[in-house]
Amino acid sequence: MNWFKRGDTVVLGIDISSAAVKLLEISKTDSRYRVESYAVVPLPQDVVVDKNIVNIEAVADAIKMAMRQSKTKEKNACVAVAGSSVMSKVIQMAADLTEDEMEEQILIEADQYIPYALDEVNLDFEVQGENEVNPGMVNVLLAASRRENVEDRIEALAQAGLKAKIVDVEAFAMENAFLLLAEQLPKDIDSQTVAIADIGATMMTLNVIYGSRTIYTREQSFGGKQLTEEIQRRYGLTYEEAGLAKRQGGLPDNYITDVLEPFKQAMVQQISRALQFFSSSSVSREVDRMILAGGSASIIGLDKIIKETLGIEAQVANPFIDMSLSSRVKPQNLSNEAPAMMIASGLALRSFD
Repeated sequence: MNWFKRGDTVVLGIDISSAAVKLLEISKTDSRYRVESYAVVPLPQDVVVDKNIVNIEAVADAIKMAMRQSKTKEKNACVAVAGSSVMSKVIQMAADLTEDEMEEQILIEADQYIPYALDEVNLDFEVQGENEVNPGMVNVLLAASRRENVEDRIEALAQAGLKAKIVDVEAFAMENAFLLLAEQLPKDIDSQTVAIADIGATMMTLNVIYGSRTIYTREQSFGGKQLTEEIQRRYGLTYEEAGLAKRQGGLPDNYITDVLEPFKQAMVQQISRALQFFSSSSVSREVDRMILAGGSASIIGLDKIIKETLGIEAQVANPFIDMSLSSRVKPQNLSNEAPAMMIASGLALRSFD
């Protein structure tokens, strides 16, 4: 499986989360990116659980609908597996080995690095550059995932009429998308430690980046679904009605004080907890800045509460600020979805590797 294959063709970024399928098509002229098309199609409850696809047909139907809505003509796609389902490890190998020789050696020694039988996993590697301590060696990033995690995604794309050109890892896609934010960040960002809190429907993922590389990632169970369920319970709505009301408004006056504010506080507590885990990890760094991504990042004032409570500069992710848009794309709609499109952006950028 070519997880790190260099792009020679346009690929659609297809992000399959527990709440929605997000499709993104990007083109590039000179050094400027352009959003050609995009779509966000909600998924029924429990179709994707803990980043695992439970109902392949339902996911395929959502991808088909996203293709219709976006009017894309592209048939190649890049999709990602969750970081929690991937075992990644940096190993050192002799710098003078060819790629084929490296592959052969990795397969022979795979049982040293991977706790599964080789026929149960998809495995790939990428040379990351010279080892700083030993110039005769290179650092090689090895990634392995249980075969079903990869095959379910490939099958969902195939049923929707798409070919999976690349299977990526969500953390690497987020790292890729982070480069799109560089212009919006301070000039010394390479020497800063940046945490990206990606708050989805059921899962919050903390990715910590230093020098454009992911140095830490952690998932914890928390997300916007808890807010939807509280709206549903408190106002006697169906789950779908609650989700719609959350996005479009129209809830009673007490919604902000009684429901939204407590949820915001809970979210800050979860982010604080994730940062504490990072602080106590072997990577001894303090976080200088925070990027808020995912559907729940759009909640007004979250960045300010984080600054006030945790003392960290925070901003809401928008990977599209420096991109031009095709006539098919409505700017306001894309802007509303932008924080939740970081992984899709990182996947779509694989067209230009």
